[in-house]
Amino acid sequence: MHFSVSGVDVFPLIPPLIAVIVSSITASAGISGAFLLLPFQVSVLHFNSPAVSPTNLIYNIIAIPGGLYRYIKEKRMAWALTAIVSIGTLPGVFIGAWIRINYLINPKAFKLFVGIVLLYLGYRLVSDILGWNKKVKKQNDIMNKKFAEQVAHQKELNSSLIAAGLPAEAVVKTKCFSLSKVEYEFWGETYSFKTLSVFLLALGVGLIGGIYGIGGGSIITPVCVSVFALPIYTVAGAALASTFITSLAGVIYYHILAVTSVSNSAIAPDWLLGLLFGLGGIIGTYLGAYLQKFLPETLVKIILLVLISFLTITYIFEFFL
Repeated sequence: MHFSVSGVDVFPLIPPLIAVIVSSITASAGISGAFLLLPFQVSVLHFNSPAVSPTNLIYNIIAIPGGLYRYIKEKRMAWALTAIVSIGTLPGVFIGAWIRINYLINPKAFKLFVGIVLLYLGYRLVSDILGWNKKVKKQNDIMNKKFAEQVAHQKELNSSLIAAGLPAEAVVKTKCFSLSKVEYEFWGETYSFKTLSVFLLALGVGLIGGIYGIGGGSIITPVCVSVFALPIYTVAGAALASTFITSLAGVIYYHILAVTSVSNSAIAPDWLLGLLFGLGGIIGTYLGAYLQKFLPETLVKIILLVLISFLTITYIFEFFL
């Protein structure tokens, strides 16, 4: 099938199938999967124009509600974190989109940018997995110990491993939400962070997300986990929600830029291709959100690290070859 906007030729079932596989893995960590689908479009489908960024954002808009619904239903949404991250990333997305169509049109330069972003994400995940940050390691040890105890308890009651998920009391309860500090409780533990710190982080993430075409969730999640020592079980829903909001704003902004002819390059998104990715993604993110409570946090991070490492090495090496 030929997609006239992007110039891509691919069997129509391939995009949704790839999206289901990718998003079911990444949604467990609160990431829509867009950061992996963009390399697929660039390297496999050879969609190299700036239009690939807003097309990737369309995937987010369609795919994210499936996983988001699951997190809301199970009361694992940190709404205060969601609000701060969403407000912070919006202006950054607009600036990032403008930089993308004016300064990163060349595919090799764009791939190098993507590789650098992924390199940072990989470093953060390695730091978290190996326990380089003592504060994060302590919080992770507490959460993983509770998870292991829950698994053991469920195994005694039921021989099926799939029953060993988070208990019903593992919900997010906001204790304090102000301009200076946010504090919430999850599974008997209290977590907190400074409002301004997360806002400034979100602003920078929005800038990178606007350029990349990912919304920013894939950056917010590892930073919140590794820097602010927040459990991935609570960050995941907030990251997906903020990514949805910023992706919607990003697509609208790219459309405005396309209509006003700000750039000579193709920047209007390929809605049909984005729709196919999104249809697979909405199934995958729902499955990922459901499966998250059955997976140890470290396992989710290791899977992401392997995927990120492969793409990082490939893109950075391609730039210099």
